Amino acid sequence: MSGLAQKPALKTQAKGESLLPPGPGASKAAPMGKAEEEKPNATNPIFHPARISSVAGQGASINLLSFSLVRLEMAKWLMVLLSVFVLIAGLAPASSQTLSSESLEQKRVTPSSETDQQIRKLQDRVKQAPGDYAGYDALGFSFLQKARETGDVSYYDFAEQTLKQALALAPHDFRAADPLVHMALVYMGEHRFAEALACSQKAIGTGAGNLAAFAIEGDAYTDVGDYDEAAAAYHTLQTLGREISSPLSLAYMSDSRVAYLRYLHGDTADAIRLMKSAIAAALQANLPRENLAWLYFELGERYFQSGDLEQAELSYRSGTTADPNHYRSIAGLAKVRAAQGQFDESIQLYQRSISIIPFPMYVAELGDVYKKAGRLQEAQQQYDLVEYIGHLSKLNQVLANRELAMFYADQGIKLQEALALVRKELEVRHDIYTYDTLAWVLYRNGRLQEAAEAIDKALALHTNDSLLLFHAGMIYHSLAKDSAAEDLFRRALKTNPQFHVFHAEVARRTLAEIALSHGPDLRSSNAQR
Repeated sequence: MSGLAQKPALKTQAKGESLLPPGPGASKAAPMGKAEEEKPNATNPIFHPARISSVAGQGASINLLSFSLVRLEMAKWLMVLLSVFVLIAGLAPASSQTLSSESLEQKRVTPSSETDQQIRKLQDRVKQAPGDYAGYDALGFSFLQKARETGDVSYYDFAEQTLKQALALAPHDFRAADPLVHMALVYMGEHRFAEALACSQKAIGTGAGNLAAFAIEGDAYTDVGDYDEAAAAYHTLQTLGREISSPLSLAYMSDSRVAYLRYLHGDTADAIRLMKSAIAAALQANLPRENLAWLYFELGERYFQSGDLEQAELSYRSGTTADPNHYRSIAGLAKVRAAQGQFDESIQLYQRSISIIPFPMYVAELGDVYKKAGRLQEAQQQYDLVEYIGHLSKLNQVLANRELAMFYADQGIKLQEALALVRKELEVRHDIYTYDTLAWVLYRNGRLQEAAEAIDKALALHTNDSLLLFHAGMIYHSLAKDSAAEDLFRRALKTNPQFHVFHAEVARRTLAEIALSHGPDLRSSNAQR
């Protein structure tokens, strides 16, 4: 899955029977040095730093990062949310209308979610039994789930430090598999793919038969672009799963993952079939609602990329039915409305999505819809916000490298910085979408031959992604390879005639230029579009 798209998180159970979890809320770290019995701050019913640190007695030191750093991280995130609400409300920075941070935070964290309640319950558990590695493991997993639900990256820090404590306490045998798997999921969320791979393989090495470990191994290989290794890991997952897992659990865990590989290899129809199978299994399982919403969202993406807007809308709506706060499904509906030319409704849906989690890609897409609708000032506000979020923290700078590079290339700004960002991303993963981003950035920098070399790598799996095909078409056209460019543009438009609010129109226009290119050469200026 390209960009910051998440795999379903794996809720490990005995023998690797796994079902997986991810949406909103910012919280503050409570002041340090308070007594354990002190009630939590009214605006922070979720995380009690005093509790977590106090249970680390008996030589078990759990330093949940430096809390001053965590407070700063959460404060930054709250500032983003405030900025989003200001932009959505159409308020100028100097407006007399203000939205207090306290009222916003209270709105976002009350009533407590199931995850919040689970965190508090597990905090009490590890306080009562500070040597209980399984308690720390479950608490770390709950922090990971909270990171997915809120988009607050500081919860990854909480999860990592708690899981380190679980691993320090766990016996050095098969019982360490679960915390290793959960640590691998944290590393996947932070795009630390090599570490995720190492943790998953260490979990496999315990001999626990934990199927989730094989699933995450495949996920890590997929995200770094080692697709043959990913297929091998998923094959092992399926083979072992038939022996030790229920068909329901295996279908949910395996089919959604293999579906993505099928899509990457150009078989969108089979990807859709497998996603439906995963959803059917998930509907019969006791999954968190966000997990089910994620599956519907992924199905919607496959339908959208195949140009079936009706089924895409149905899938995204099913996602919002499963989880009304599933910001990705809401943004998917916004994308459908934009493709249908219903820009006002698209804007409202994007606003709703980013008010939950201001995901940079969706903020940029909202800017594009504003621009398409002729609302240029509002478009620029969104574009400015994309940059702010992308540079918010060191972790965001890692997570958003590729998206920010593509954004700069689309906007035709900071092209040298875009090139540096995508080359940095290429150091940790060499999947087709990183090569696609590299190709597009090189193209926009006028380095056409290098762009062609990169786009050939992006096309290696024959993926039916209209945006990828469009990028390839523009690069080939600029190199005067119009026969190949024409084929690529036609494939892009046949796959989805409305794949992008601007690029689809450019593809049609460039096709017309190719057809009329018997006179003056029109190609020389293409790279500056």
